[in-house]
Amino acid sequence: MPDAHHHVYAFRVGYGSSVIEGMSDDGEPAGTAGPPVLSVLRGVEIGDIVIVVTRYFGGIKLGTGGLVRAYTDAARAVLAQLPTRLKLDLKTLGFDVPYSLYESVRRLIATCQGEVQDEIFTDEVTIIACFAAQEVPGFTRRLEELSAGAIKPVAL
Repeated sequence: MPDAHHHVYAFRVGYGSSVIEGMSDDGEPAGTAGPPVLSVLRGVEIGDIVIVVTRYFGGIKLGTGGLVRAYTDAARAVLAQLPTRLKLDLKTLGFDVPYSLYESVRRLIATCQGEVQDEIFTDEVTIIACFAAQEVPGFTRRLEELSAGAIKPVAL
């Protein structure tokens, strides 16, 4: 939107104690645009995020208080609509399952908060599943118990 008058941004990269922040007023009066957007970002537990608010001048001067409210409201509105997902260290596993254990293995995957990425049905079922890294040892142990040691997942 090159014809817009202002592209105000704020960002937070990282999470917890290792966060880098930045913002810009992009020509708005000092402190009326970037800082309010950054303040909204600081109030939510989201890492690795940037918000850009694009403003066209419509002929009505908002004043400093009006600008702060407008940029704050815009940032809050976008965050209210933003789908978020917990960032985890994920591991993908592959393994072959006999049809007799297929339903039990699917339940085990769900119990361990795994997500099936793919299934290939041949003489056995090849399952590709993704897990949070901390779930892998428990899943692997329980899968080997369920299959009497016959199924050993492979990290992909």
